[in-house]
Amino acid sequence: MTTHSLDDSIAQVNQRLKVAKLGLKVERRGEKLNLRGVLPPRPDSLKLSASHQRIPLGIPANDNGLAQVVETVKLIAAQLIADTFDWHDYIKATPDINSSGGADLSAHIAAFESHFFQQRLESGRSKPSSVKTTWQKAYVPYLRKLQAIASQHPDLSLSESIYTTVQSTKANSRSRQICCTALDAFATFLSIPLPTELKSFWGSYGNSKTQLRQLPTDAEILAAYKAIPNPNWQFVYGIMATYGLRNHEVFFSDYAMLAGGDDEAILEVLESTKTGAHDVWPFHRAWKATFHLRDIRLPKVNTDLNTTTLQLVGQQVSRQFKRYKVPFSPYDLRHAWAIRTIGVGLPDTVSARMMGHSVAIHNNTYQRWITRRDQRAAVKAAMG
Repeated sequence: MTTHSLDDSIAQVNQRLKVAKLGLKVERRGEKLNLRGVLPPRPDSLKLSASHQRIPLGIPANDNGLAQVVETVKLIAAQLIADTFDWHDYIKATPDINSSGGADLSAHIAAFESHFFQQRLESGRSKPSSVKTTWQKAYVPYLRKLQAIASQHPDLSLSESIYTTVQSTKANSRSRQICCTALDAFATFLSIPLPTELKSFWGSYGNSKTQLRQLPTDAEILAAYKAIPNPNWQFVYGIMATYGLRNHEVFFSDYAMLAGGDDEAILEVLESTKTGAHDVWPFHRAWKATFHLRDIRLPKVNTDLNTTTLQLVGQQVSRQFKRYKVPFSPYDLRHAWAIRTIGVGLPDTVSARMMGHSVAIHNNTYQRWITRRDQRAAVKAAMG
């Protein structure tokens, strides 16, 4: 969540509430203020005992709103003590999104899109190309699915349509997880109460899927390269195998050092990519010659981010892998590169930086192989 001018005041209020032991805290979600604490089950909940829940007050996040929330805390605390708390006093009726044939929902989504881009760009931590790719890839598909379901089932409320959309995705899958994240952000923007948090629908999907994936061996990588008849797409394949690049990064990298004969042959992934500028070294180094990577031969692909997105560029790579019947995905080459760096003892911080993600994500994703490397080193040290 981006920072807000009211955050310090909220922190001070919450400290006072904690000292007073009122059991509630103020929570800012976007431009709205809500409350959170241990509360009785909602009327539509299957739970039988009190649990941590959110009261979606939807009060504007400003000084007057914060003062109003503080008064509400005192009232609710008194109601909880007297056992007179009633959810119906605080849950707003969910808007009927289908009363105008979906026009209201379309307007809500358009407003959410404007908010999404404004929030991400104003934070200064995201680049326009990255924000555009995230929106197109992680939000648009599920908002469209929501619109389709709402149109097919006009009797459903917005929250019911959201739950139906989530449950229409495959259980325990990445798409289910992304759908939950996108629709939760949409519901938060509209201050729509969701009695059951969408995160509870994630299931068992996680990075263990990467660990269980059968990654290609070096021999299989070499064999697949030889089966690609187009030399330009051979180059793309070879670069991804040798440098562990994301699909789109192949087309947004500086190849000057590689083409110029520099011994280290460092690639500079450009700032316009998903995670910004970073340098990458080849592993295996011998593959520079094996794949003839000094001869830069990129296929003609539209890389003008005014007319395309990083996602669309990356999809072209995936299509070519299928066209040439490569027996594994582009990301399998990236994962195989990561495992290769772990095997040669490259520090995790360095490897993570070259992959353009955080050390936490790196360690979580490749935990199995990192643990094995560290265990081997410990055994060798113990045995002298």
